[in-house]
Amino acid sequence: MAVEWQRYAEQMARLARDLVAQDSVQATLDAVSAAAVELVEGCDAAGILTVSKGRAVTLAVCGDMVAESDRLQGELGEGPCFDAARRVDGERLFRIADMTRPQPSWPRYSRAARDLGIGSMTGVLLYTDEEDFGALNLYSRRPGAFGEDIETAGWLLASHAAVALATARTVDQLEHALETRHAIGEAMGILMERHRLSEDEAFGVLRRISQNHNLKLRDVARRVRADSPERG
Repeated sequence: MAVEWQRYAEQMARLARDLVAQDSVQATLDAVSAAAVELVEGCDAAGILTVSKGRAVTLAVCGDMVAESDRLQGELGEGPCFDAARRVDGERLFRIADMTRPQPSWPRYSRAARDLGIGSMTGVLLYTDEEDFGALNLYSRRPGAFGEDIETAGWLLASHAAVALATARTVDQLEHALETRHAIGEAMGILMERHRLSEDEAFGVLRRISQNHNLKLRDVARRVRADSPERG
């Protein structure tokens, strides 16, 4: 058992590096789901589900069953993944050892899940101190696939994944901010040259157009750039 956990720890360390190396939030989400299937014994499929304005939204899928399971939970308004993503009762982890048995908490979903061939499930909330990202959900066709030891493995995976997601989202936001700043700066330069305006005057023109037409400043800047003869 010690050797097995050492190997798992080494795999998790490699995963942490791989997740941080992803070039977008979506790539990170996809890598998390794929890693769950690869690293967690008995896991046949995995996905990440979030709930937005009461609606189930599938963020990532690896393997069959996941998309249909998410769709059913959203349609029925019940299910373990749906509850985990919504933080019902404050729970951060769920485990269903045998989906072939009746599940009083989700009677309609559990019947549909059996028809999908789901034998057992477990899920872990993806969260940091500042934000919840949804739930990482693991599926197996075999009842009893996820024991208590899998809960620890799931926590480790989810913790790495949540930190990587937070980092990826921050990087995306920074890159978007830089792109916006570059677009505004280029549009200001065009206005300054075309109309002999100062820097403050050019920015004032962009801001007035933004306010008068209810457009975001970056969209106004893109229009100015698109209309510039030099870019035609």
